[in-house]
Amino acid sequence: MPQNKAWTVASLPTGPLSESNFKLVESASPSPKDGEVLVKNLWLSLDPYMRGRLSQAKSYVKGVGIGEVMTGETAGEVLESKHPGFRTGDKVCAPSGWQLFCCLQGELLTKVDDSRVPLSYYLGCLGMPGRTAYFGMKDICQPKPGETLVVSAASGAVGSVVGQLAKAWGARAVGIAGGKAKCDYVTGELGFDACVDYKLGNLRRDLREACPKGIDCYFENVGGAILDTVLAMMNLKSRVAVCGLISDYNATEPYGVKMFRSILVNRVRVQGLIVFDWLERYPEGNKALQELAAAGKLKTRESVLEGIEQAPRGLVGLLKGENFGKQLVKLA
Repeated sequence: MPQNKAWTVASLPTGPLSESNFKLVESASPSPKDGEVLVKNLWLSLDPYMRGRLSQAKSYVKGVGIGEVMTGETAGEVLESKHPGFRTGDKVCAPSGWQLFCCLQGELLTKVDDSRVPLSYYLGCLGMPGRTAYFGMKDICQPKPGETLVVSAASGAVGSVVGQLAKAWGARAVGIAGGKAKCDYVTGELGFDACVDYKLGNLRRDLREACPKGIDCYFENVGGAILDTVLAMMNLKSRVAVCGLISDYNATEPYGVKMFRSILVNRVRVQGLIVFDWLERYPEGNKALQELAAAGKLKTRESVLEGIEQAPRGLVGLLKGENFGKQLVKLA
């Protein structure tokens, strides 16, 4: 069997994440025990939440310890199965972590069909990011036809799906992204009604022009000054889904929200969003997203790095906003 390669945590970062916080180790490829499945990972997903796993601060799940394989979801192929629900050649998604091979209990794997869409899509628009967008929109933002929804990090894996769902459900979709290329993609390819480039330095003015009737729903991925700017424009009884705060993830002193009064005055409903809370409804989300994709109403873009050796660089760049679309590492 070939050698396994895995990235482990060498140290916990204080401030910005560094590639030196990880260590690449090699070992013999594992063999499955009864009830387990050996998976060859073909794709690795990189996501902003990973920065939070490299911390001892209280969170919704336990962090990754020193010497442990870095957490992450993969898509791959079954090489050997000792579980009745899987056979050699099946394509699966798994919580494998940053490594080439893994043995997991079959109950931890999700079988997927890559005959009509690329396997990598199950780590993006048809996977965790897509489900995050779907449940955050359906249960928290609840956009109504004609309302205005704003989403930050609009060209990213979650934000791009959020805006397309808004359009599919009859709402106006306004994105916030960094740079002309990303904004052009959001409006031209994804069909948003408008996209504001925060890097131009005129966010408040440009967002007011894009949202002349105010904001009814906000899907938050960034936080910081962008959150304050949006809160100042929220309408009466509007809704905010707080999915991510990527601007704070590397900060030693988190940004202090200044426009909190708007939540009181406008009776804004604000709710944190962790997709695991909808675990029992994943089939509903999967079905809805797959139907949209089949109808050509769900488009995606991927940023791909080649080789497991690139994983730390990819995550560091993701946290700096260097990716364009869903960030992936092609492992084989």
